This record gives sequence, C-alpha cells and structure tokens, in this order.
Amino acid sequence: MSVVFGETFTLTLPGSSFLEFGFFADRLAAFFILVISIAVFAVSIYSIGYVEEYFGKKNIGSFGFLYNIFILSMILVVTARNALMFLIVWELMSVVSYFLVVYEHEKPETRKAGFIYIVMTHIGTGFILLSFLIMAGASGSFDFGKFSAAGASMPPMLKDLVFLFALIGFGAKAGIVPLHIWLPYAHPAAPSNVSALMSGVMIKTAIYMLIRVFFDFLGAGVLWWGFLVLAIGAISALTGIIYAVVETDIKRMLAFSSIENIGIILIGLGASMIFFASASPGLAAIAIIAALYHLLNHSVFKGLLFMGAGSIMFSTHTKNIEKLGGLIKKMPVTAVLFLIGVLAISALPPFSGFVSEWLTLQSLLLGFGLNDTFTRIALPVGAAALALTGALAAFCFLKAFGIGFLALPRSEHAEHAKEVNMPMLIGMGIFALLSVLLGILPFYILPYLDRISQTLVDASVYHSVSFGVLGTISMPAGQISMSTPALLLLMFICLSLPFILYLYKKEHRVLYETWGCGQPVSMSRNEYTGTAFTKPVEIWLASIYRPVNETQATYSVSPKLKESFKFESRIERVFEQHIYSPVIGFILGKSRTIKAVQTGSIHAYLSYIFGVLVVLFMFMILGGR
Repeated sequence: MSVVFGETFTLTLPGSSFLEFGFFADRLAAFFILVISIAVFAVSIYSIGYVEEYFGKKNIGSFGFLYNIFILSMILVVTARNALMFLIVWELMSVVSYFLVVYEHEKPETRKAGFIYIVMTHIGTGFILLSFLIMAGASGSFDFGKFSAAGASMPPMLKDLVFLFALIGFGAKAGIVPLHIWLPYAHPAAPSNVSALMSGVMIKTAIYMLIRVFFDFLGAGVLWWGFLVLAIGAISALTGIIYAVVETDIKRMLAFSSIENIGIILIGLGASMIFFASASPGLAAIAIIAALYHLLNHSVFKGLLFMGAGSIMFSTHTKNIEKLGGLIKKMPVTAVLFLIGVLAISALPPFSGFVSEWLTLQSLLLGFGLNDTFTRIALPVGAAALALTGALAAFCFLKAFGIGFLALPRSEHAEHAKEVNMPMLIGMGIFALLSVLLGILPFYILPYLDRISQTLVDASVYHSVSFGVLGTISMPAGQISMSTPALLLLMFICLSLPFILYLYKKEHRVLYETWGCGQPVSMSRNEYTGTAFTKPVEIWLASIYRPVNETQATYSVSPKLKESFKFESRIERVFEQHIYSPVIGFILGKSRTIKAVQTGSIHAYLSYIFGVLVVLFMFMILGGR
C-alpha cells in the first residue's frame, strides 16, 4: 500500500554490490504486478478444470512447474532494477513461455509456432541489449536508477538510438506491426490457459518497459517519438482487427485482436508523448491514464475470451468457428460469460473496453487545439483509426458470438457439446465480473492511475475531472461527460421493454417445416456462415487481403454433369510473403555462399589463419607509421 502512495520498495540481493542485482517496486511496477496477479488468480482457477483434458495424455507435473516459473518470471521482469538482472529474467520468461507454447509438441504446427516465437523473441532481445548497452555506457552503470539520471544528459543521437532499439526490441514481444508475426502462430498453438496469460499479461510486460524507457529513462521530450509511436499504434490496431475479421480459427482471431488492442494502448501512449513534448502535461496525463486503463481492461476481457475459446475447444474439440453453432443451448453459462467478453472487447457501453477507449478518444480530441500543424493532422488521423478499429472489432466479435453460439449446430462436434466444469466457469466468471465492474465503476480506479501519471509526466488531472450523479465523469473544462452507470440503467430499460411487451401480448404461433421443393432440407447446412458474414469486408479490403479462390468440381457420368463443387478461399499472408520470406531467402542464400569456405581441409583452415595474421600485421605496421 505504501508503494501506491509514492514510496519505492527496494530489495538488493546479498553479494551483488558490484552489479547491484536486486528488485524494486514503484507505482508503475506495482500497477503491473496488480494486473499480473488478477490475471493469474482467475486463470489458475480455470486451469484446475482445464488440465483435465491432458490427464493420461501429458505430464501435468512438468506443465505445472513451467506454469509457475512463467508467473514468477513475469513478476520479476516488472520488478528488476538492474539491466543484467532484467535480461536474465526476461530470457527466463521467454524460454519458459516457449516450452509452454510447444507443450503439445507432437503436432507439427505447434513446433513451427514455437520456432517462430523463439526466433522473434530473441531478435527483440538483441535490440533490447543494444539499448541497454548504450544506456550503461552513458551512465557508467547497469542500474536502472542510474539510467534515469543519465538520460537527461545523453546526446540526442544516442537517445534516438535507445528509443528506436527499445521500440523494436520490446515491440517484438508486444506484437506491434510488422513484428507481430509470432502471435497468430503461438497463441493458437499454446494451451488456452497459457494463451490467456500470454495475451493478457506477458505481452504487457513489454509495454511496461516501453513506458519505463520512454518516460523514466529518456524523458519522452522528443516530438517525433510520439508521432512514431502513435503511427505504429494506429497501424497495429487497424491491421490486427482487419485480419481478425476474416479469421475462422477462434484462437487465431483472438491473437490478431491482441495486436489490435496493443495498438490502442500505443495510440494512448503515443498521444501522451506528443502532449508531453508539446508542454501540455495535463493532456499527457489523460492519455497515459487511458493507455494504462485499457491495458488493465484488455488483460481482463482478453483473458476471458481466451478462456472462453478454451472452454469451446474443451467441449467441442475444434477451433473452427464454422463447425460450431447452437452452443448457447449446449453451454449456456459459457455463452453468457463469452458474450460479456465480446461486449467488453467491442467497446460497447457500459463495459470496461468502452471506458478506456472513450478516454483514449477524448484525449485525442482534446489535443485538437494544439498549435503545431503536424500535431493537428496526426491526432485526427489517430482518432479516426481508433473509431474505425472499434467498429471493425464490434463486427468481428458479432460474427464470433453469432456464428459460434446461435442458430443450430453445424457439426457433430457442436451437436454433442456440454457445459464445462465448475473451476473453468469460476475462472471465466471472475473476469466477466471485472469486465462489468471496470466499466461501471471507473471512478474508483482513476485516482490510482492518476498517481502513476503524476510520476511519469509530473501532472495530475484527477482533481480537474469531476464526478457527478450516477458516476458521471466530466473531462477538464466540462467539455465532455460520460456516465457508465446511467448507460447500464438505460440499457436495462431498453432490453426489458421488448420482453414486457412480449409477455403482455403473447400470440399463439404455429411452426411448419421449411419447404424445399420436395427435397429434405438440412437446416444447419443452410445457415449463414462466418465466411459469408465477412465477405463484404473481404471485398471492401480486397487490396489488403489479396484473396485467392479455388474451385474444384466433381463430375458424374458426363463431363457436362457436375456432381459436386468444392470451393476454397484464403487470404494472402502479406507480411510473411513480402517481408519475412525475402529476408529469410536472402539470409539462406548468403549462408550457402559462406558455407563454401568450410572445405573440411586442415590446410585450407591454416591458410585462412595465415591470411588473417598477415592482414593484422599490415595494420599494425601502417598504424605504427
């Protein structure tokens, strides 16, 4: 509690005086520990029931060991106060999470996902190491406290390098575009409880370090830094949700949605950096509060949705949305809890996602009055990207819930589905309750986030934000106000009226079978599919998706009589084919060229050594002159 009110807890490990190994917790670190702890509590309860799937098939003891080490590593990452200590626990978190991703290693797609994940995370670690080395050279120490003191006096070029290296390094773990390539592979491959932790809190440890580096180490006083972070956030948000819309694998869809929400957090973070560099600390405080609140909300509703997806897989043994349907009758409690997560992630009032996205949007709108021309262009573009992202997210998750839970079962998997066990429902229930409470009671959270913003941007806005009847939140100068409790009451009234009218005037209805021209009609085969639902968006964004359609016909006795059609449509993986594949091909090509020096002859290797020594002696002679 003392940390919340401004004190910093510090622990120095014995025998580490030279490198100052140890841990600390200030307001920012304490907030992330809270986020991790909430997620771990709910997911751990859920896991008690979820691991029944592996009984008799896998080693549960090894999974439990890795799971607990993973939790410990995340807490150590946000509390490390030394660069070397941080890299040790960061690597521990990466390696342990890799083993959790490949827990079902007998599947080829799981091994591929683990390989992509471990490669991308180590590329990011390389850039993190470079940024820390520059800071250590400027400060003469690996202690984070010395980094903060040295940041103000560093040459601008070195500060820019630290900013870029940190953005790339931690951005790879957070999943920013185009470094997001591992997320759509790793999350579907990992067990669902691990996916809930990875998406809900692990990728947020990268956001923690971005905030620490930008505001604490470097001072966040450079305007173009904020523009770059805002642009990356907007691109990541739009790209993530655009690809999530057309995805039929429910866990892969949620993975793309995580990229979207990381983008929303970065929009708030970038706006805060712009305001801070523009000498508007009040606006910077509002934007950073919005980013932190969305970070908390996303950890809750995304954890809920991943656990909901895990419950669907637990009961139906499929991740394909097109093979679901009718689950609201088979799994009614899961359906209600999943719906709450859908409403929250779609930013619909009065749920949690609405509040944080509303705060992010208002911070952008309040910045329209700044004098800088480029700022007055960038902020409206960011606001438009955020609004479009919200609309596409609602469309995406309407498809996920409607196709997955409504209508009739589309397969045997869905037909024989049953409600999951009690620990899984309790775990989801905790997150569902928080998704509601964080939406209707934000005024209890904002004071604590305001204290964090005061530490980061040296400004407090809580006293300029007024709270009226029914929890109405009014922004500075009373320009904009919002009340989620009032919205909840209004929604309850609107939903109650049709039900009341139905009971008041209930008519007798007679149901008949569908006429099919004398042929039997399969109702499930005639239902609206997720692919059909998203087809208008696919046509609208065809230049981005670059869809590939294949039609295969089966003929009967005559080549003119077609017995059946098989139609397949897929979208092009643009980033893989046009960025990563060429780079990998170039590296492999150069590797084959360099491999030619490995002749296997000892005489050739001695010749190489002799040649290098000759060159070194020549440099020494020329240097002596």
